[in-house]
Amino acid sequence: MTYKYKLKLYIVKPMKWLLAIAVTLSSTTQYPVQVIAQTKQPPTTKQPVQPVKTPASPQQRTSQPVFVWPKTPALSPISGRRVGMGSRDNCPAVATALTALVPLQEAQNVGKQRDASVIGIVEGLTISERPTFWFYVPYTRDLADSSAEFILQDSAETNIYEKAIALPSQPGVIGISLPDNVASLEVGKTYRWYLKVRCNQRTASVPIYVEGDIQRINLDSRVMQQLQTTTDPQEKIVIYAKEGIWFDALTMLAKLRLANSNDASVKKHWQTLLQSVSLDNIATDPLVNSSNGQ
Repeated sequence: MTYKYKLKLYIVKPMKWLLAIAVTLSSTTQYPVQVIAQTKQPPTTKQPVQPVKTPASPQQRTSQPVFVWPKTPALSPISGRRVGMGSRDNCPAVATALTALVPLQEAQNVGKQRDASVIGIVEGLTISERPTFWFYVPYTRDLADSSAEFILQDSAETNIYEKAIALPSQPGVIGISLPDNVASLEVGKTYRWYLKVRCNQRTASVPIYVEGDIQRINLDSRVMQQLQTTTDPQEKIVIYAKEGIWFDALTMLAKLRLANSNDASVKKHWQTLLQSVSLDNIATDPLVNSSNGQ
């Protein structure tokens, strides 16, 4: 009896060991498969990240206005004058001369004239029926017997508008607008303008003056579409400048500057536009007495 009992124990124990080994091997071979299968499953809880749209800043939205000469022939073969000549007619010496805020293409053949840099093709385009003309005036109203006069002529040299202009209370940029009782400029026609300053009306000498041309045009459909796609006046100014429509770009910007005198971006745009036509020397001067001619 004792011998049989021991034999049974000897047989049973190896069977338990074999069963334990089999279970262990089964678990070690299945576990890596489960891990691999889990890593291949796509995540189900995370949603795709949507980009957040932020409004463009003014710097991103609006570029700087830079004047580009239009691809059109010169309005007139006659030279103009953007800067008045030196002191005459008893005018006091000034740091910056009388200046028209208009683009200038310097003349190639001006002989030995000392002021060759201010004589050339002085002209600009507009889409306005009655545009505004802008000038830097260094002379002030406290000069005794002084006067100023603005003249606009048609191609036949007939005066269609004459206006006595009050000198400003301080040196600065003035605007002269054509009033409603003046016939509107005709599209495609070239007009000649003058601003003449006399510091002493008692003398008969030649006044200090500037002169140039202006022509009214119609916008083409491409530019009209660009202007219609934005309500931002600064963006419109950039478009006008890029298309060479000088008077409208400058006038819109001047109005913005008058209405937002402390706006740094408007000041920067004003300076950039004037610098683009080499008027750096008056780019920071104030706008004064802009209601002349109304």
